[in-house]
Amino acid sequence: MRTLTRLTAIALLGAALPLQAAIAQDEPVTLTWTMWSGSDAETAVWRHLADMVTEQHPDITIDLQTASWGDYWTRLPVQAASGQLGDIVAMQSLRAPNFYQILEPLNERIDGDGFDIDAFDSSIVGGLSVDDTVYALPYDVGPWMIFYNKDRFEEAGVELPEPGWTIEDFTEKAQALTSDGNYGFGFYPVDYAMFSSALGVDYLDEDGNLALNSPEAVGAAETLANLVTEQEVAPVVASGPDSGTITSGRFDSGNIAMYVDGPWVMVNKAQDVDFEIGLAPLPRGEGDLEAVTAGSGFGIAATSDNKDAAWRAIQVLTGPEALEYLGSEGRALPARTAQQASWFDVAAADVYGAREALEYSLEHSATYEITSNWNTVENLMNQYFPLALTGNQSPQQVMDTIQSLATQ
Repeated sequence: MRTLTRLTAIALLGAALPLQAAIAQDEPVTLTWTMWSGSDAETAVWRHLADMVTEQHPDITIDLQTASWGDYWTRLPVQAASGQLGDIVAMQSLRAPNFYQILEPLNERIDGDGFDIDAFDSSIVGGLSVDDTVYALPYDVGPWMIFYNKDRFEEAGVELPEPGWTIEDFTEKAQALTSDGNYGFGFYPVDYAMFSSALGVDYLDEDGNLALNSPEAVGAAETLANLVTEQEVAPVVASGPDSGTITSGRFDSGNIAMYVDGPWVMVNKAQDVDFEIGLAPLPRGEGDLEAVTAGSGFGIAATSDNKDAAWRAIQVLTGPEALEYLGSEGRALPARTAQQASWFDVAAADVYGAREALEYSLEHSATYEITSNWNTVENLMNQYFPLALTGNQSPQQVMDTIQSLATQ
């Protein structure tokens, strides 16, 4: 009896070992997800996605940590240097060349799991890759466009912008919409690259090096600065990383009639304004429009202790259901092409000209040409370009300064 009992105990113990190992593999884990957010409404969208991860993987809980757009990129290098990165890191395509080293390469996971990366728009997969290595799964893609206050246009009797309009058309409309302390246009310094590209102006040389002080690049800076200093159709902006937030807020309040943004802000605009919004492509120069596109995604921190769980999580965050939701909420033009209709059919259904403007922009899209230190270039733009708007320095002087500091 004793021998039988002992053998039975050993057998039961042996049978329990695989089960214990399985349980250990599925032990609950909390992943920290670092993300930017511009409003409570946007944060609620990200929390919904975090809940979707837990719903599909009950062993994973997401600790969402958000910061404003400017603060996010200021904190990221500090967090990386101090070993305080979250497990899941949000990454924008324009900043991938600066920060890809802090992320886990995903090619082996994509190939090993048979993950269908071709379901995503190829341009944004490329934007989140460096040397053919994918570092983040994308959730959105889209070109920068002109958001405009349709009510202001109609009240002023100004013809609505149409795809193919020129910088001259744009300036004339901005002039007609400027009166009584309200402006036709509002921009922030990093708009320089979007406008320059749209006008067909290069700010990099043939080898891809920064060339902000070339005659062509300075000319584009003069065109933008003149909107403030000579045409007086746009207000002076303060230097700093939050200039974009300030400009967006002035649009929401009705103080400016047009500004530059992308499809990703529709979730905020739908709730922040009490007028009808219209969308138009950026104005072109003498040639065809060259609308630059960008997008963002989610990667795994190279320092994460929970990489397998993070991989499962970002597949949910960028999955069909999640991107369908993001599109319908207006937070993103989905990076998955099969889900893009949700943005048109729900989020932008009441936005005048949205489909036509976006399709035209995508048909005339161009690669957003950047350098490996583009984050530094944008920070310098925010800091120094306002000097050209106040008249304290000429556009030539400002571009010389930024060029010098960015390439030293």
